[in-house]
Amino acid sequence: PPRAAGSLASVVFFNNVGYLGMCGHGTIGVMATLEHLGRVSPGRYALDTPVGTVTVHLRGQGVVEIDNVAAYRHRKGVPLQVPGIGLVHGDVAWGGNWFFLCDAGGVDIGLAQVDALTERAWAIRQALEAAGVTGADGAAIDHVELMSAPHDAANHGRNFVLCPGRAYDRSPCGTGTSAKLACLAADGRLAPGAAWRQESVLGSVFEARYRLDGDRVMPTIVGRAHVCAETTLLIDPADPYAWGVAPA
Repeated sequence: PPRAAGSLASVVFFNNVGYLGMCGHGTIGVMATLEHLGRVSPGRYALDTPVGTVTVHLRGQGVVEIDNVAAYRHRKGVPLQVPGIGLVHGDVAWGGNWFFLCDAGGVDIGLAQVDALTERAWAIRQALEAAGVTGADGAAIDHVELMSAPHDAANHGRNFVLCPGRAYDRSPCGTGTSAKLACLAADGRLAPGAAWRQESVLGSVFEARYRLDGDRVMPTIVGRAHVCAETTLLIDPADPYAWGVAPA
């Protein structure tokens, strides 16, 4: 059930190691699923997430616009020595999760290079932990976003995002794109209301913009989801592992 008055529902986004503060493509998927089930029709709704309430506009046919929580850059140009790679510079930014954003270092962001991209991003993640580089109030930086020029000239950038459990994001990453907007805004490289089209490692695209609320960057992300299955979960009360397992 929702926690805030007027919200449609509360949502928790989980992955292979825990839960996320916010998830852009997950939010798009939630709304597309509710539309498929006939529980909502095109319109505006609010969803409560672990990091706050987000507003969503279901446009129909799986297309969803998200007004995300406020994004900001915490640190700019952080130098980081990464074993096997060398000196890397990147920004620390919040977009609903904590990100370290840096150049892909010449590795092509495409499916053929997923293993190399994963190894590079994971090495950076480990170096961040070893160096004690964190987000605000000591928060762990659990997402690494590698960036490059787009493959399609109609777009503005391309990314590879490695998530906390060493799995990569096949989408352009809504929270990562929000963090990118915060960095672009801080550098004066993108004006409020101007479009930023972000490619994923697959070539799929989110279109993003931001507005300013005082000094806060308020991102808007637009993407589309497609329902691919209807499943039934069976919970056997006699199964000791019915609800999963957790480390001791």
